[in-house]
Amino acid sequence: MLKDDSLREDAASAAAAQESGPSEPESLRRVAVASFIGTAIEFYDFYVYGTAAALVLNDAFFPNLSDLNGTLASFSTYAVAFAARPIGSLVFGHFGDRVGRKSVLVASLLLMGLSTACVGLLPGYGTLGVWAPILLVLLRFLQGVGLGGEWGGAALLAVEHAPRGRRGLFAAFPQLGPSVGFFAATGIFWLLSESLSDDAFKAWGWRVPFLLSFLLVAVGLFVRLKISETPVFQKVMDDQEASRAPALEVFKRHPKEILLGAGGMIIAYGLFYTATTYCLAYGTKTLGIGRGTMLTTQLVACLFLAAGTWLAATRSDAGGRRKTVLIGSGIAVAWGLALFPLMDSGQPVLIALALGGALFCMGVVYGPMGAYLPELFSVRVRYSGASFAYNLGGVLGGAVAPLVATRLQGSFGSASVGWYVSAMAVVSLLCVLALPETRERELA
Repeated sequence: MLKDDSLREDAASAAAAQESGPSEPESLRRVAVASFIGTAIEFYDFYVYGTAAALVLNDAFFPNLSDLNGTLASFSTYAVAFAARPIGSLVFGHFGDRVGRKSVLVASLLLMGLSTACVGLLPGYGTLGVWAPILLVLLRFLQGVGLGGEWGGAALLAVEHAPRGRRGLFAAFPQLGPSVGFFAATGIFWLLSESLSDDAFKAWGWRVPFLLSFLLVAVGLFVRLKISETPVFQKVMDDQEASRAPALEVFKRHPKEILLGAGGMIIAYGLFYTATTYCLAYGTKTLGIGRGTMLTTQLVACLFLAAGTWLAATRSDAGGRRKTVLIGSGIAVAWGLALFPLMDSGQPVLIALALGGALFCMGVVYGPMGAYLPELFSVRVRYSGASFAYNLGGVLGGAVAPLVATRLQGSFGSASVGWYVSAMAVVSLLCVLALPETRERELA
């Protein structure tokens, strides 16, 4: 009887800790800023590489290949990081579920940021020969490992601190990180492209966005070292109930949530990397549109991504995560078919509309996922489960999208790429249909 009373008291205190979150407004603001700025910096690092892969890396590191094969080789190094991300999610997830969210987030930021900065210092093929692309692949792999641990920790930092009924709102902050990171990466490339000659840009200008990562990492560390552990996980640590083997436990207890959660993420990744990395290369190299013009359309489209992310994440507190994601996936089915007719018009306004619509759909799916994926998993294995599902979706939707799109366009024309995007949306729609609503779940 005493044991039952004790268990009830523990459950009540854990629920109360999760429900209240940090009691002071200053603590809430600090959590929101820390979760946002970390993902913004880490996704900036990731997107800098994607933009460079579309514009210059084939010339710098694969000069002996044809344009098509050089682009494919560049996109292949780009895909390496996606293969590394599930590994990073398991490694960082293990320690995140064993020792805490905060310390793991600091380590992931360091690994990601320093790997990115080192790409900016790496000599090209003309200096190092075959070692240049080998080292590029290694650094890209380390980037992926770092980012594999980043998102899950940032999302949990926000969600596990959030007051009940506002988890979607708090999760919106780390979910806005990719929008801001992509806008910053694209904006810096646009400034360099407009202010430098083509020769200067290809010789050294493209390295500047990578080198800026040194400064951004310092800023991110300053912010993240000031945050506290989440109250939900602190209760687990205080009671000495942390999982001994989080990865094994999550695969045993939550296989359905992992696979279906990853499937739900496919269209978010597929839309983003088709509309950004692939379409940037397609617009400049196939349609012959100026580099500055294409970067401008992507900057405009990024505003649509931020709007969709914020709107969907915050509305999911009232309308539900599942319903919101289903709406975004359904719209994406139709928009995939409209994407390349608009692109092939060659008109900058219509291209901006094509990319903006795609990224808005992506935001509607992506925004609620900041709360939805963590809510699918129990607290002992939440870091491992949410991170692995998220990053597995990245492999299936993001890693292969530019490669498949390049091959499809070369063999069957641009319309086939649109059908491919729509097919990814259907897969995500079916996966989310098989998942439950989680808005009312207790995180403790």
